[in-house]
Order: sequence, then structure tokens, then C-alpha cells
Amino acid sequence: MPTIAQIEAWLDQILEVEFSFRNTAEAVRQISRLAEQDQHYVISWVRRVASTNVELGYQYALHVHHALVLMERESVEAWALHAMDTYDRSGLRPALQVIWEVDDFIRINRERAIGCVLQEHERVLTGFLRGLSGRKLKIQSAEQIYTDTETLFLPPLLAILPSPEQNFLLYKVMITALWAQTRFGTFRTNLGETLATHPNPQRILALFQCMENLRLEAIIARELPGLYRQLDELRSALGEPPLPEIWEPFRQRVSQRDCSARDVLMQVCVMPESVQPYNAFAYQGVLLLDQVDARITARLEREKALFRIKLKMLEEELREQSGNQSEKRTDGSRFGKREIRPEERPEELQVEILLHDKPLPLPDDIKELITSITLDLGEIPDDYLQPAGPGEYDPALLQQDNALDQDVWQGSYHEEGAFLYQEWDFRRQHYRKDWCAAREKSVEPVYDGFAEQTLEKYSGLVKQLRRTFEAMRDENRLLKRQTQGDSVDLDALVEALADARDGREMTDQLFARQHRSERNIAVLFMVDMSGSTKGWINTAEKESLVLLCEALETLGDRYAIYGFSSISRKRCELYHVKHFCEHYDNEVRARISGIRPHDYTRMGFAIRHLSGVLTEVDARTRVLITLSDGKPDDYDGYRGEYGIEDTRRALIEARRRGIHPYCITIDEQARDYLPQLYGPAAYTLVDEVAALPLKVSDIYRRLTT
Repeated sequence: MPTIAQIEAWLDQILEVEFSFRNTAEAVRQISRLAEQDQHYVISWVRRVASTNVELGYQYALHVHHALVLMERESVEAWALHAMDTYDRSGLRPALQVIWEVDDFIRINRERAIGCVLQEHERVLTGFLRGLSGRKLKIQSAEQIYTDTETLFLPPLLAILPSPEQNFLLYKVMITALWAQTRFGTFRTNLGETLATHPNPQRILALFQCMENLRLEAIIARELPGLYRQLDELRSALGEPPLPEIWEPFRQRVSQRDCSARDVLMQVCVMPESVQPYNAFAYQGVLLLDQVDARITARLEREKALFRIKLKMLEEELREQSGNQSEKRTDGSRFGKREIRPEERPEELQVEILLHDKPLPLPDDIKELITSITLDLGEIPDDYLQPAGPGEYDPALLQQDNALDQDVWQGSYHEEGAFLYQEWDFRRQHYRKDWCAAREKSVEPVYDGFAEQTLEKYSGLVKQLRRTFEAMRDENRLLKRQTQGDSVDLDALVEALADARDGREMTDQLFARQHRSERNIAVLFMVDMSGSTKGWINTAEKESLVLLCEALETLGDRYAIYGFSSISRKRCELYHVKHFCEHYDNEVRARISGIRPHDYTRMGFAIRHLSGVLTEVDARTRVLITLSDGKPDDYDGYRGEYGIEDTRRALIEARRRGIHPYCITIDEQARDYLPQLYGPAAYTLVDEVAALPLKVSDIYRRLTT
């Protein structure tokens, strides 16, 4: 059993007491009271937590004895991992709160057992939200339930009902209620002005929210009857009291098809004092009008300018199509509109844009703009129909919808448009969740004749490769033990005669025949585009790809090409050169020529992303071939054992998905780490850069035969 002095020495080393001057006496005293097995267990976890942050490890050492009294080991581990994940997402202070508030963690953990966690179901709920009409909305975690008309804010955990399935359904109902506010005009009123001038604004706001809930419920009952029935089931499960009888006449009024949010507000302002607000709606959130007004004001200004720019572009396109490019616009009101409000759905306004009184076919981006503007204003105002004039064109508006690359450097890395990937931390023996933000880009094509020059340079090799790959395509395979064929299978015949001599029945599978095997292979080339490939290595990679593409076009295998590079976990980039579905044409050749060195070599995210691309291809054999010049490396600590272990874990994940990874490298020290990553038979070291184009095609032939 370890002595107190030994425990103290271990903690002093792990927690860097020599430099931090932390007092470990209390932690040593508590750990020494544990059984020997528990002591070793605790020390190992202190080491894991301290690998993330030393102060976090110190606080864990102080509180772990208390946690072991309250929880099983599995829950104690979950507590430590939650603290480390919190540190990754939010920093040291929130992570320390997790350690200090262990009792809250226990309560939340019990709630999670019956509850529904937003983060775990966000993708499914986002898919459900996208299936609803109206403006594109996002989902985000928050303490209050509300919407600012662009994002739906929901609690991170729901444990109100007794089962995860019921709590998931409650999330769906909350999403639907918030969506309905943006879709059916809840904020298209002068509610803020009314509250500012009314002597009892709190009562008016509570009454309005109650009446508006009843109006939106009537719409949901008509639009989504299945979900409305589920809402009734939730009310029963929650024991929600029925609507008071005094509210029934008001429910009937707001349930009319032609009732709007403005009508609701007018009724609220004249309701008698005897009517008290009813706030027992299971899904009810809050109305944060300041946030809504700020969001709408900013959006209206931008969307008006963008809509007029789109009309200008549409006008120029129509003029080019008509061939009358000299025509000048003299009347800015030539664009008109026709508003249609179906009788069966008066709340759904349909707008047609007219040119010379004839409806125009509109692209999807203009249709989305029209939808968003009508949701805010209830119409398309006449001044929106004036195409942008000289000096009003702002190209930045057209790019604002797309997440800019530099945005990943600001604030959280949870940026819209990024693929978020976990990363293996060998020190904590666990994944860092949503750690890498990856984006796909396209390599800018360079039309400089590089492919043609490469084919001329290696003209003799190209002919040889084509003949070799043609032979692979036409390969026949001998099928033995067939019921009919071109020749006798001597092995089968000998066994059959032996069976007959022993008194057993002879088989009729005595023949052999040649069968042309169909190749069903998908190969993805993952090309290192880090800064270290600058110069001859970059040229050799590109030459290899040109030769491979020429040979593969002969063979007919499906293949794709992606480059990868990184500059910290927040900026991981994949460069599309060729998709599986693309033809090898001049543009793909120009993209190969456009492959340029960029930053660092973070490999784990690239393997995980491209494994996902490969699994979407219907193929019997899937191969992921990496062309690289060195080991995994990035400046934010992704190097050495950390980078190698994450890459190894990503390759294990790929193999579990049925993918065969292989690496071709020119790194002279590759023998030190590649056997650990790929295994002794799944990599090739090319000693000379100039030999790379000659080797790659031969390796591919061996891999896929």
C-alpha cells in the first residue's frame, strides 16, 4: 500500500508543485484514507485531468474523495470527463464550477437518465425544424425558451416528463411553438409600443401570450394535426389543468382562420379585469421583444438592399437573354407584384414578382428572400421593387450568408457551415468533443498546361501504365468446383472419385471456368497540402495524381481526390480536387495544377471526414490512400505522441467502417511512427521525391488487385 510520502510525491509531480506552490496536504490526506485500489485509481484520474489543466487536476484531487462517497466509479469518471469537456468548450472557470458543484452534477446526471439532452439530439431536431416552412432557423442552447426570429433558444436538458422519449417530444412541441411565432406573424404587431403606453404592461403581455398561444395552437391543429395530437398527450402526462371556462369564448375567437396577431392584441387591450392570464402551457417560453426588435431591424435593412440587388441582377440576366443589351431602364417601376392569400389558408401570403404584368420564374435565393421579408412585414413594399441603381451594389451583401473563413478565429468555433469532429486525447484517454472545425473548399483551378507537360515528361511511363491497367481491367479469374465449365477441375475430380470409392455420392461440381471479375472499388486520395510540401514535393504529388488519373480512366475505378491542411483546430481545411461523381476533365486537371502548400498537417480530422465521404459510396472495396511528406503536426500542440495517437485512433475508426487505409510517404523518419499508425504492411516509404510518380501507380495496382 502506498505511503503518504509516496502519494505526496506523485501529486507534487503531477500538479507541478515545484512551480505552482500548490498545497497538496489536504488532497494527500483524503486520498490516503482510501483503499489501495482506489488510491491508484484516483491518482491515474488526477493525472488525466491535470493533462488538460493543472489547476483543474488539483481541484479534482481535493474533491474526488467526496465524489466517490456519493457516486459509483462510472459516474465519477463521467464527472471528470464532463469537467474536461467543459474546459474545452468554455474555459477554466466553468470547468471548476463542475468540480466544485458535484452535488449539482449528481442531480443533473439523474435527470439525464430520464431526460433528453439537446446536444445529443440537435441534428435530428434541426432536421425536423428544416422540414417546416418559412425562414431558415437555427437551434441554440439557453436557459430561457424564446426566439429572436432567427434562432430558437431551448434548454440544454429537459427532464420534466418521466421518459427520454416524452422529453424529446416536448422539445419538438417547443420548436413548433417558437417556429409558429416567426411563421404566423406574432411579432408583426406594435406590441412594444402598446406595452410602453399601457398602465399595466405586465398583464397585457401575459394576456397577449396566452391568447397568441391559443391562436397558434389552432393553426398547428390545422397544419400539423399529428403533432397537435401529441401535444394533447403531453398535457395529460404533465397533468396540465384544462383551460378555464372563462377563456373558452376567447379561444373560439382567435381560432378563426382570418384572425391575426394584430387582432389578438386588439382583443387583449379590451379584455375585462376579471380575466386572469392562463400560463399552464407546457411549451411556453418568454417574449424578449428587445432582442426581436434588434434582430428584425438589422435584417430588414440588409434584406431590402439585397432584394434590390437581386432584382438588378435578374434584370441584367433577362436583358442578356433577350439580346437587347443596349436597352436602358427608364422606368424603375417595371417590376410589380401580385399577392395571393388562399381562402383556405389566409395566413399564408403568396407573392409573385411581375415584369410587364407577367409573372417571373424566380431562383430559389430570391424566393427565400421574399419569404423572409413577408414574414417580417406581411407584404413586399413597393419601394423594394426598385432594382438597385449605380453605386448601390455591395458585393459584401451577397457573401454575408456564407460563413467567412476568418470567422472561425472569433469567439466559439461552433460556426455555421463547419463540420465538427472529435479528437482523441491519449493523456485523458478520451475524445475531445466537437474539437476540430473543418470546412470544405475547392482548389482554385490553374490553367497552365501542367497536366499536358507531365504527360509529355512521362510519355513512356504513361503508355506502360495504360497497358498495365488495361490488363487489370480485363483480368479473368478461374472459378473452380463449378457444375459446368470449359475444363475439368482435377482437384474436385480426385475428391469425387475418392468419395465414390468410399460409397458416398459423387458431386457434380467437377468443372472450372474463367470468369471476368467486375471491379467494384472506390478509392480516395488524401493529399498533404501542408507548408512542408513546398517545392519538389508539391510538384511530385501533382505529377503522381496526373499519372494516376490517366491510368484510372483506363481502368474505370471510381476515385476522388482531396487535399488537406490546417492551422490550429479552429481552421481545418479540406480542398476538393475531384469528387467521385465528377469526370476527369480540363477543370479537374487545372485543379490538380492548382494544388499549393498551405499550413500544417493535422491528419485526424481529414481521415474522419474523408472516411465519411467514402462510406457514402456504394462499393465492395473502399481504399483511403494518403500522400504525405511527414508526421502529423500542428502548432497548437498537435504533434509528437498526441498527433500520432489521434491519427492512429482515426485510422482505427476508418477500419471499423470497412475502409482500407494506406500511406505513401517520403519522410525518412517514417519508419519510427508509420508502423504504429498504419501497421507494417500498410505504408510505403519512397526514398527519392523524383521516384514518387513512378511508385504511386505501381502501389495502387498492388492495393486494388
